[in-house]
Amino acid sequence: MEYILTTDSLTKKYKKHEALKDVSINVPKGSIFGLIGKNGAGKTTLMRIVSGLQEQNKGTFKIACPVIGALIDTPAYYRTLNAYENLKIQYMNLGLTSYETIPEIINLVGLEIAGKKPVMSYSFGMRQRLGLAIALCGFPDLVILDEPINGLDPQGIVVIRELILKLNKERGMTFIISSHLLDELAKVATDFAFIDDGKIIKQISADELHVESGKTVYAKVSDATVLCRLLDDKGLAYEIKGDNTLTVRGDITLTVMNELSKEAGCELLEFNYADTSLEGYFINLLEG
Repeated sequence: MEYILTTDSLTKKYKKHEALKDVSINVPKGSIFGLIGKNGAGKTTLMRIVSGLQEQNKGTFKIACPVIGALIDTPAYYRTLNAYENLKIQYMNLGLTSYETIPEIINLVGLEIAGKKPVMSYSFGMRQRLGLAIALCGFPDLVILDEPINGLDPQGIVVIRELILKLNKERGMTFIISSHLLDELAKVATDFAFIDDGKIIKQISADELHVESGKTVYAKVSDATVLCRLLDDKGLAYEIKGDNTLTVRGDITLTVMNELSKEAGCELLEFNYADTSLEGYFINLLEG
């Protein structure tokens, strides 16, 4: 697999506080990489280091593309200038001499309605969109977004979600995104890294996450052996937990499990059902 970003044992200290502790991640090229953690877990520090805004105390990282875009903390812009003028300055900062794609970026983030209005007249959500537009200047191969939908209304969230999916699919752009809205992140991300107290506790693909956190039935029966034979015949994934208790993955209701037990020739004694969300999966990781 080709990686656009790799970090090796990144460590960052602020006096006595260790914000990052030997952080190593691999971000696949062309992925939408979700970075998940509580406030103060180290997400923003990691993003600032790989964006070149801070230096690590230890460790290395490698980015396999010449230019990256980033929206971290509060978007930086000139308040008295309009959206086009702000993007033009960013193009100049990047050494880009053609400005013909600026209107396209403005339209993509939904700021065409702003026209020639200065940024000082923008709402919070519009300023957030401008920050995203600045990160997209020149259409870089890697874009790093720290809470990109923070402060947006539901319609704005949908616009940004569809924009990220569109740029990822049509232009092959890689995104690293942190967000507290995990349900929204789960709709776009192809890979995840979970960070807590400055340490990566797990990196997993969306496909692997679906298998691990998908719908699960916890069932206790009078004879797990005969039920397992039937589950094998039907191609259902399961795990034996002992004492005639097993977990079965899939969209299985109480009625279905009761019918399966009867068909296998055993009695269903206990039944619990859980549909673990991304948020639930993260909480389970933290709680061990």
